[in-house]
Amino acid sequence: MPDIVIHAATAAAYAGLAWHFWRTRWRARPAGTPAPSGTRPWERAALLAPLALHAFLLYSELFAPSELRFGFAQALSTMLWLAVLIYWFESLFYSLEGMQPPVLALAALAAPLPAIFPGRTSGALAASLEFKVHLVMAMLAYSLFTIAILHALLMALLERRLHGSAAARAALPADGAGLLAGPLGALPPLLTLERLLFRMIAAAFALLTLTLASGIVFSESMFGRALRFDHKTLFAVISWATFALLLVGRTLYGWRGRIALRWTLSGFVLLLLAYVGSRFVLEVVLGRG
Repeated sequence: MPDIVIHAATAAAYAGLAWHFWRTRWRARPAGTPAPSGTRPWERAALLAPLALHAFLLYSELFAPSELRFGFAQALSTMLWLAVLIYWFESLFYSLEGMQPPVLALAALAAPLPAIFPGRTSGALAASLEFKVHLVMAMLAYSLFTIAILHALLMALLERRLHGSAAARAALPADGAGLLAGPLGALPPLLTLERLLFRMIAAAFALLTLTLASGIVFSESMFGRALRFDHKTLFAVISWATFALLLVGRTLYGWRGRIALRWTLSGFVLLLLAYVGSRFVLEVVLGRG
């Protein structure tokens, strides 16, 4: 089967599941029709099909060939595959209703990108164990930050609903359940979501730190210098500092809510600009590959 067909099938499967979760979770239902609570077993099993197809594509594109081909499209595709995989495992322990449509829709957009933008080829990098370790850690960090961003946005929506008006707050019971409907009503308490969010940010920050450290080692062994100062390095270091300040602010000053969301979004945008953005400009805008 040609790879383009597998790309299309993977994207279609992700998109179909995204539509299913939007229709069953977010779309308005007739009065008295309960919303599903938690990901059902058959839905979790169905998610494994596009994940397996996507994994096959990534392996055949990144690890099977003698020459490594990696650019912004491969980075986004890998990042979203890992994000869906992380969500799949996360849903085993938490009811995270509302997360499925955006995660799967983004994966549907990212999965076929390598077929359209093949990226650059490097035979030397394909044989480098240091680079492969560096690449895996970087993609894990990107994926955890992607899930963290979606968590933060969902929390912002939940908090906005809970504090929509003084009249609504006065009518709510202590846990605020009366105001919430659909997937928001099935979410864990806001404090539980907040703890989960910062655990993910802390784990992603640790991986980002290891990525930068391994990048220094990799640069030393491949290019003979510890660090190449370019746009990618600059944005990566600023992103690292942003998340470091967020975690310090959380520990010392109890940052949460909109403050935490703004810092998380800022750090994530800078991180995207570090590799995905710079490679997109080189490959698509400037056509250098």
